[in-house]
Amino acid sequence: MPYNEVFILFWEQVKESVQLGTFAKLTMAKTIGKPNLKNIFLRPIYADDGFKVLLKFSYRSRDTEDEEEILTLDAALLVLKPYLKKSFLSVLLFTTTKDVTFKINKKGMGSITENAPTFFEVIQAQKDLE
Repeated sequence: MPYNEVFILFWEQVKESVQLGTFAKLTMAKTIGKPNLKNIFLRPIYADDGFKVLLKFSYRSRDTEDEEEILTLDAALLVLKPYLKKSFLSVLLFTTTKDVTFKINKKGMGSITENAPTFFEVIQAQKDLE
């Protein structure tokens, strides 16, 4: 199945994990080539005013400072989507019940696999950016 269709199914699992309170982390990994951008992470912020994520761009070069921003899950999706297939070939969802991996192969087809959970508790991101 084309990767964009499979990613929709994957993102439904992300939203479900948020609703269940099991979302621990999301990581975009497996870069294409050796770009300066190493990873993109989403860490949860469960707050009284609703769920938000700390979006972090992590860079290889020590000369480039990592970037962080607090967003809604929907806004984070809009930031992440352009990096699919262009910069990253896999996205890992870590929940307290399972790990879900979305991968794009060389032919542009997507797949989802599930494994035992890496995280057993949700550790929230720091809410204040300095």
